[in-house]
Amino acid sequence: MPRRDFGEGINLNSGSVGDDDDHPSGPPKHGEMSQAERAFSFASTFMSGILAINASQFMGLPLKLINEEYYDTYVAFTKQSFGVLITTMTQWWAPTVVRVSGDKSMKGQLIQEKDGSLRCAFPNRLVLMANHQLYTDWLYLWWIAYTNSMHGRIYIILKESLRKIPFVGWGAQAYNFIFLSRKWKNDKSTFQRHLAKLSNPKDPMWLLIFPEGTNLAAGTRAASKKWADENGLEDMKHQLLPRSTGLQFCLQELRQSTEWLYDCTIAYEGVPPGKFGQDIFTLRSSFFEGRPPKSVNMHWRRFSISSIPLDNPKAFEVWLRNRWREKDHLLEIFTHTGRFPSEEPLSLKEDMNGNGNGAPGKIRMAKYIETQVKSRSWEEFLSIFAPLSCFVIVLFFFYGAS
Repeated sequence: MPRRDFGEGINLNSGSVGDDDDHPSGPPKHGEMSQAERAFSFASTFMSGILAINASQFMGLPLKLINEEYYDTYVAFTKQSFGVLITTMTQWWAPTVVRVSGDKSMKGQLIQEKDGSLRCAFPNRLVLMANHQLYTDWLYLWWIAYTNSMHGRIYIILKESLRKIPFVGWGAQAYNFIFLSRKWKNDKSTFQRHLAKLSNPKDPMWLLIFPEGTNLAAGTRAASKKWADENGLEDMKHQLLPRSTGLQFCLQELRQSTEWLYDCTIAYEGVPPGKFGQDIFTLRSSFFEGRPPKSVNMHWRRFSISSIPLDNPKAFEVWLRNRWREKDHLLEIFTHTGRFPSEEPLSLKEDMNGNGNGAPGKIRMAKYIETQVKSRSWEEFLSIFAPLSCFVIVLFFFYGAS
């Protein structure tokens, strides 16, 4: 069967682990006919939601001429609508266990409600960095913003190629997402222009960046190894080496208005050693076959931006790479235990060889909240269509009266 790949690790093939029984989430839960029905209902729901949001964005354009602040608030509402759309669709088509934990810097910020849902109490302004394991990483991180009521104020740094995706790319442009070509000579002015709009300390803002630049896959794994060899560095085991220029520039531009850099280490349960999550948990397997990741695991920590060496490019590069090595340690322990540890291991060699306090069986696992991606109510989902519905009703009465 030819590979049906849509870029960014998004493809419609079944997981490529091997036989169906070898898939981490087991054999398909739906037959071919049921999968076709699910694909149709999924596509119908997604496109109707996207078209309603695009129409709402278009209808709001006159506000930009009247009052820029009103327009920004309206755009935030349409961005909330997209957050609700992807949250609801994940809940309906790809439900899975989500485990969220954090180190001591996250005390009091991860809360489980009485109904089992997650509520995050993060600040209204932050920069968020994360490792990039799977094409759906952004989806789960947008859901984290949803649990913090910040799903209308999230900004994501994306590849330039994503701007051209019909409907989705158009909507992302309206959301003031930052599209980069990966050529710093061209990207710097784009960065500067967008970050200037995000620098008001009174405006809520979450800025999401993946320092690796792309998700983990066979091709990117080889490119990371080549880059490490050329620069005399040790490559990562479970990630790609991070690039520091973009993140450093973001933090420099925003440090006067933003106090915290949040870091999420994300891992998907069931990815076999030597395999890549994007080849296993595909769009088809996760949403149509009923085989999403066995669990999505996120471990959080935060750093004060004022404590980071931002004015020395070399020192910042080393700082960031050290954070990524810590994340690689966390992912190594997750690979062996299925959970994140409560604190960073001092030495991975000690941890995995059974010496010292970090020996297998002696590693203290982090306390976690176990929950699911889910929206709060049906009314939230229906609100996606509210602006378009109101517009149609007004037109009906206007032309009806005439």
